[in-house]
Amino acid sequence: MVIGVPMIQPNARSTPRAATASEPSASQQIDARIQSLEDWRGEALSRIRALIHQVDPDVVETWKWRGVPVWEHHGILCTGETYKAAVKLTFAKGASLPDPNGLFNASLEGNTRRAIDLHEGDTINATAFKALIRAAMALNRAARTAAPAPRGKAPRRSA
Repeated sequence: MVIGVPMIQPNARSTPRAATASEPSASQQIDARIQSLEDWRGEALSRIRALIHQVDPDVVETWKWRGVPVWEHHGILCTGETYKAAVKLTFAKGASLPDPNGLFNASLEGNTRRAIDLHEGDTINATAFKALIRAAMALNRAARTAAPAPRGKAPRRSA
């Protein structure tokens, strides 16, 4: 449990392919990852997860790339990778998001992604982080509504 933030059993949906009779759901896999990290990384990941659920209680949790927690809303919002010395929160379209509080501190050189690296002892500005999640949701929603209709065969012209 994160200080002041109890472990949550989110209302998040998992992708349909995530759960089978022999495989736990993505949410269960994220729970297990958090519990297996018996140090500051588990607390940080739990806190981030709680903040995401505060913004979007219906966020879809997925488990991708051999063990990476992913939060989605009409596309990927962010991932929560854990390393020995950091918890990395990568925003798939972070380069397109406003970051007036300067939370992004990693993967700054690319044209698409941006990341927040948290290290032991770091705190995150919850208000600014939730604003990034809201902006990522809006960007995904806008991209979905602006997507062109699927292209079919062009109608034949008669001569």
